[in-house]
Amino acid sequence: MAQTPPAAAPSDEAVREAIELMFFAYRDFTARADALLARRQFGRAHHRVIYFVGRQPGLTVSALLGILGITKQSLARVLSQLVREGYIVQKTGPHDRRQRLLHLTAKGRALEKLLTGEQRARVASAYGAAGEASIRGFRAVMLGLMDDATRRRFRGPAS
Repeated sequence: MAQTPPAAAPSDEAVREAIELMFFAYRDFTARADALLARRQFGRAHHRVIYFVGRQPGLTVSALLGILGITKQSLARVLSQLVREGYIVQKTGPHDRRQRLLHLTAKGRALEKLLTGEQRARVASAYGAAGEASIRGFRAVMLGLMDDATRRRFRGPAS
């Protein structure tokens, strides 16, 4: 089996362009959601909590802390507001009463769908235009930017 030669090191200009591309893509990717959040006096931390609780109903508070990489105090402020305003409910764990399991309410699911809808459409459109090889390359680059602990969350193939 022939080995693939190592890729040449990218130029400084190519690396700087990649940084700029990520900056502008993220700015445009989050702009509409940011505006919708601001109308509710929410920020990106609220969006992240709503997104991950929506993706993993029954997520524990400690698991959410691990995903977000923020302090308990930061999460407590955001989470208490989302609970108080009826977007998230906390349920006691069935085996460990100390465990708090997080679920979106109907109001929370509606907001998650609204916030993520345009982002999903943007990604789907970009993926459709790029093709399978480019999607695999994008995934490899994104995984390469993550630290080892974060990368382990994405071991398997994308669904």
